[in-house]
Amino acid sequence: MEWSSEAGAVMRKVPFFVKKRVRKKVEAYVAQQGRGTVTVDDVYAVKKGYMENMEKEVAGFRVENCFGPGGCPNRAGPDEDLAGRIESLLAGSDLRGFLKKTVNGPLKFHHEFTVTLADCPNACSRPQIRDIGIIGAAVPGLTDNPCSMCGQCVEICREDAVTLDENRQMPQIDVSRCLDCGQCAGVCPTQTIQTIQRCYKVLLGGKLGRHPRLARPLPGCYDADQVLDIVGRCVDFYKQHSTGGKRFAQLAAENGPELMAALEDLIHYQKKG
Repeated sequence: MEWSSEAGAVMRKVPFFVKKRVRKKVEAYVAQQGRGTVTVDDVYAVKKGYMENMEKEVAGFRVENCFGPGGCPNRAGPDEDLAGRIESLLAGSDLRGFLKKTVNGPLKFHHEFTVTLADCPNACSRPQIRDIGIIGAAVPGLTDNPCSMCGQCVEICREDAVTLDENRQMPQIDVSRCLDCGQCAGVCPTQTIQTIQRCYKVLLGGKLGRHPRLARPLPGCYDADQVLDIVGRCVDFYKQHSTGGKRFAQLAAENGPELMAALEDLIHYQKKG
């Protein structure tokens, strides 16, 4: 569907966390009228109805994803349907019902529990500012295959995490710099560097607003089932502690040790492994 330049300009001012919903509603509104071009009047008409009926639109949770499953070449995560599995888990948690009981006043979109999945460390979907952020990882490792010292791994690494050891005739990976994007393994012609694990890193307690907070990473890298376990435990923690619409990020900041205790066995497994 085409958008007029004026409509597009107004749409760019819509807050990013509701932009997809608003755009979808505007295009549906125009399609119902049998037209193929969105005007600025259409945007304002939908915006008015949207604001007046916001509480009806609040689902209680929101799951966002990047374009990874659609064929992004940077995709590192191993599970193509993790976002769908997370959405099913949250749908069964009745977060809207919980919010209706605990929030004073009408529900708004910022009350929703948000989970964002980024399929690689580029993190296009901004997991650092969500209640739970999940980032796909492709962990590189060295094999016994002889290295040709071609230098492709060094050239492709934007973190300067890979160097070539001239004496040993082998690449070296600085794990303190490596972001586990898997790019070096992807270009290695001799498979001296290979991806040894595909998993997910998890960040907890991010948000924007008047008191922004970047999500804090959990130690380790988790498989899809463990990620679902973490999300479920965090939702339980949120429902046990949140009152008056208090955000998960605030709870994580105020009750960090208790939250970590709820995840202790998973974190201990990672450290042990």
